[in-house]
Amino acid sequence: MHIAKDLVAASATPLVLGILAEEESYGYAILKEISDRSGGRLEWTEGLLYPLLHRLERLGHVEATWRTPEGGRRRKYYAITDAGRKELVEQRKQWAAVTEALQDVWKATRSIGPIAPPVLEG
Repeated sequence: MHIAKDLVAASATPLVLGILAEEESYGYAILKEISDRSGGRLEWTEGLLYPLLHRLERLGHVEATWRTPEGGRRRKYYAITDAGRKELVEQRKQWAAVTEALQDVWKATRSIGPIAPPVLEG
C-alpha cells in the first residue's frame, strides 16, 4: 500500500513525539520503530526523520545528547521535553478530531464498499 506524502508528513510529528514519550532513542531506532509499528507500511528515510528531529529540537520539543554506549558507536539520542509532551497532548486532540470526522464520513459512505485489507508481501 502506498501512503500519500501529505499523510506521512502530517503524521510525522505525533509519531516521533509519541515514540520519544515512551523512551529516548536515536535516529536509526526511531526509523525501525516506525516501520515495526506500521507493519512495514511506513518506511521513512533519514531525509524525512532528521530534518523533523532538528525542527522539534529548535522548537524545544525534544533535546539531544551525544553518547557512546559501552562497546558501541557514538550516537545522538533524542528525548522529549515537557514542552514536547504538551505538544503531543495537543497533537492527540487534533488527530482524535480528524479521525472522528473521518469515521463519521466513512460510516455515511459504506455503500461504496468495504475497505480491502492490505496485501502482505513476503
